[in-house]
Amino acid sequence: MRTVRILSCLLFFTPGILWAQARDDTQERLKALEDRINALEAEIRALKAGQAATPSPPAASLTSAQAPQAAPTTMPQPQSPAGVPGTPSGQLPVYGGASGLSKVLNPDISVIGDFLGAVGRDPGRDVPTLELHEAEVGFQAIIDPYARGDFFLSFGQEGVGLEEGYITFTSLPGGFVAKVGKMRSAFGVVNTLHTHNLPWTDRPLVTEHLVGGEDGINDAGVSVSRILPAPKGLFLEATAQVFRGDSSDVFRAMQRGDVSLVGRLRTYRDITESTNLDLGFSYARGHNDVGTAFITQLYGLDATFRWKPLRRAIYHNFLGRAELVWSRRQQELSIQRAFGFYTSADYRLSRRWTVGGRYDRSDRARNELLTDSGFAPVITYWPSEFSQIRGQYRFTRYADGRSGNDLLFQFLFVLGAHGAHPF
Repeated sequence: MRTVRILSCLLFFTPGILWAQARDDTQERLKALEDRINALEAEIRALKAGQAATPSPPAASLTSAQAPQAAPTTMPQPQSPAGVPGTPSGQLPVYGGASGLSKVLNPDISVIGDFLGAVGRDPGRDVPTLELHEAEVGFQAIIDPYARGDFFLSFGQEGVGLEEGYITFTSLPGGFVAKVGKMRSAFGVVNTLHTHNLPWTDRPLVTEHLVGGEDGINDAGVSVSRILPAPKGLFLEATAQVFRGDSSDVFRAMQRGDVSLVGRLRTYRDITESTNLDLGFSYARGHNDVGTAFITQLYGLDATFRWKPLRRAIYHNFLGRAELVWSRRQQELSIQRAFGFYTSADYRLSRRWTVGGRYDRSDRARNELLTDSGFAPVITYWPSEFSQIRGQYRFTRYADGRSGNDLLFQFLFVLGAHGAHPF
């Protein structure tokens, strides 16, 4: 009977004891949470007080005489939080803002310097001992979702000129791409390249004799290109261009209708994942300096072979190229036909060093009986992708029996964002 009474007491008082213990635990948790909230509020008040204590610059309306004078003191610099250099303690870094938005509509600006030097003797080429051959300033930007603009100013020994300046319409119906402005023509390969993008310090003899030299076929005009249907694995592109008709000593417009025409058909194919072959056929036609009735026609054939292993292309690659040009020039008493070509090869030994060479041979446009030839080994050192140091030995044998031997060196450097050149 006593045992039953004890069990009855336990059953009666146990729920009350358990409820009291749970109540005590809840109160302790609420108290701890309240203490944490108070601590966070104290930290927030301290941060706000620190920001308010930061001195603000004097108002712009106060003159130096009206501004309060204070003894020079050394203010302690606020400490930066870890990972955010230069940011005051308790403040998050601010990116962009008004200054960042102001750059959205600005074009990419670049400056490329081309410094040349020469040692030796070359009776056929007048090259200064030292010169800043060219400084190219580029402005490139996306105009809107349908067009982009590219402008390149050239600063040289003879003054300032517009090397190229055109707008490209990339979203025309039918898959066409159009350019309007002043541009290098699509004749061949070397004619399309800016001087700083060449793998040599100079241009080949065939370019100098038949395609206008350094300026080349470069004129104001309109260009339209389109990718053509082709078998699987083959890239085929056609380009048609109409120019004003003035390009160095190649074409000359005597009247408004003396325009020049350029056409190019290019095909490209991957041979393996590391090698590809690029072939092109070019044609150009325009009036020459003899008169409106006299026509100059150019035919060009070019081939480029590339080997660039996907995983090691920055350390080892090979580029082989050949370009052939035929010229047919009408003169008062005859038709002058000339032919020229060059072949070149460049091999990257390592990430910094490239070696190569070029062989030239070309008739002269106004006298096919005069033929010049030569060769030029080249070595290039790349401190980085923004600079190059190049040395080139050039031997030239001229048609009159004279020969040129000179050593050329070149320094190239890039400032700013310069857009990629066509592949």
